[in-house]
Amino acid sequence: MEFIGHFRRLTPVQRNTFLACFLGWSLDAFDFFILTFCVSAIATQFQAKVSAVTEAIFVTLAMRPVGAFLFGLMADRFGRRVTLMVDIIAYSVFELASAFAPSLKVLLIARALFGVAMGGEWGVGAALAFETLPAEGRGFFSGLLQEGYAAGYLMAALVYWTLFPIVGWRGMFVVGALPAFLVIYIRTKVEESPAWLQGRASGKEESRLGKDILSYVGTFVFLVVLMFAFNSFSHGSQDLYPTFLEKDHRFTPQTVGLIAIIANIGALLGGILFGTWSEKIGRRRAIVIAALLAIPVIPLWAYSHTVPMLALGGFAMQFMVQGAWGVIPAHLNELSPPAVRGTFPGFAYQLGNLLSSRNVVIQARLAEQRYAGMFAPVLAWTVLIVAALVAAISGCGRERRGADLSKTS
Repeated sequence: MEFIGHFRRLTPVQRNTFLACFLGWSLDAFDFFILTFCVSAIATQFQAKVSAVTEAIFVTLAMRPVGAFLFGLMADRFGRRVTLMVDIIAYSVFELASAFAPSLKVLLIARALFGVAMGGEWGVGAALAFETLPAEGRGFFSGLLQEGYAAGYLMAALVYWTLFPIVGWRGMFVVGALPAFLVIYIRTKVEESPAWLQGRASGKEESRLGKDILSYVGTFVFLVVLMFAFNSFSHGSQDLYPTFLEKDHRFTPQTVGLIAIIANIGALLGGILFGTWSEKIGRRRAIVIAALLAIPVIPLWAYSHTVPMLALGGFAMQFMVQGAWGVIPAHLNELSPPAVRGTFPGFAYQLGNLLSSRNVVIQARLAEQRYAGMFAPVLAWTVLIVAALVAAISGCGRERRGADLSKTS
């Protein structure tokens, strides 16, 4: 199979690097999505409304640009590898702190700090991966790397399905601290980005963030707007979906976890397929097709009444949502200036995340105040609007498919 061929062509160093970056993003997403499964339980524990607990999701997303900027600067100055290790330790520590929050206010603080650490991982990991991997098969590896996010969601669903009835929401966050052990693998198996080392050897390794953002201001603004639409697409279809299944359908944690698992299998497949396909039809075209195909799935996804049909709808929706997302790691790195590749794509990504970060709170409040606590219409309208927005913005942009990512100067 072609997929296996891509891996066989990698050197051991390239395989280890890609695996570390994939796991770093997967475990980062795992830690984030644990919270989305526990919204109802936390609301009950602290005697708060669901919308009040979703503020924890908001502060996580809102603080991610801070992490993207700080860890990105660190990656451009001190190297991708060491920065990735520091970042993973940081988000694991703040995940563990969340487990011991005595009040909702303290939980919000812990999640804000977690958001800083979470914001640094994607940009640093993607830069390390694509500066190490060959250009051939970049679309496939882009799709697979991005779907580390779906793999993290899948892991969170599995843990929720199996352990939540036993350990509760606090125990879930304790499990979420385990990614810290990934640092041992990175320390022993992963080498520094050859592109960063080359830039350092040439004496041009110092970050020129301000100059490069000004030189590429049009591209930077476009990427921020694009990532606003993309983050609204993913978080708007994912973050409250477990709550929707619990509140609208009164499903048990086991049923919610099962539907989420099936949905994220679809996400994994969609990201890999569309990422690979983007090598042939182009980045923009692959994104537009995936986004538009999400729209006819809305009735099945939001308005079905049985577990099999909701699971099918979840599979199809996330196949399309993450299909579009599968193109993004390669697309953003190809459009970024070489000297600040550790900062530029991740910072643009997380600024877009900041712009969309109130989405989940707005969704929860609309459901409570306008739809008598029902989430289906809110989710349906969200996907309809943002899917069209993703397609429109992507179609108006440009791409540099196959750009040389082997240099940082």
